[in-house]
Amino acid sequence: PTAGFTEGADGVLELRRSGGRRFFPQTYPVKRPDHTYRIMVIGDSVARGRSLRASYGGKLEERLRSKGLECEVWNLCVPGYGAERIQLVLKQGLRYDPSLVVFHLNNSNEYEDDREKKRSLEFQGPHPRNWLMKSFLLRRLYEAKTEQLAWKYLTEPMRSMSSSGDADAEVAAGMNPLKLKAWQQRVEETTAESLRLCRQAGVPVILVTQANAKKGTDGKHHLIDAGLDPLAGSLTNRNVVHVSMATALKNHSLAEIYADTSHLLESGHALMATALLEAVERGQLLEMRSADRR
Repeated sequence: PTAGFTEGADGVLELRRSGGRRFFPQTYPVKRPDHTYRIMVIGDSVARGRSLRASYGGKLEERLRSKGLECEVWNLCVPGYGAERIQLVLKQGLRYDPSLVVFHLNNSNEYEDDREKKRSLEFQGPHPRNWLMKSFLLRRLYEAKTEQLAWKYLTEPMRSMSSSGDADAEVAAGMNPLKLKAWQQRVEETTAESLRLCRQAGVPVILVTQANAKKGTDGKHHLIDAGLDPLAGSLTNRNVVHVSMATALKNHSLAEIYADTSHLLESGHALMATALLEAVERGQLLEMRSADRR
């Protein structure tokens, strides 16, 4: 749970890459400064963006600061994270006294969560193939070699070959209706539990629902929410405000705001930041947290 969160003796918290947890490098005080709003964006690669400043979290921070509000917006998004691993990040994030959580809800990464859980359980077993890697030093040397030295020099075809097995397995799993039903149930139950944790901590939430740009029979791209908007509607309350990507982006040219079928260009992130700012102001979410603290 603490991977990627490094607290220094000087009271400074560093967020950084640690194994499978790939945060953008960020530095914040462990204790939230007085008169400062601390906002945490938690989700997958869509909310993560191409950089801190290009993400909708970074742009939300700029907009809030332009209004004279002292704030920090943490980007706690990791590519490929599904509902359970996002909840792990959330639990650790709640330890640092956030004023608001922006929770990006998606249901397309559950295969990755299953795969990593299986690998984790296998690694904890007694099989001899894991013995060397149980040494922290050897494991770090291996990561440095593969992630920092070898991987970046591989050609794109070689990288694709190394992950082709996973891709084939994911496609096969995605065609299994029982597996899809189980994944959807896990997203619903785990998300509800994550929101309960925020409510228990007294932290308001903006629940952002993913929308993908899919080509229809008319040859045009349309926004598809994959059933996430109705799910979010069932989870909203005084503590949870829903912001739908499908609604926020529907009146714009999808070719100008989507990098692919699911990820946004910087212009798309800017539109989402505007929608988030409106939700903050409309729901008086930061004021709600301040009142609760008082």
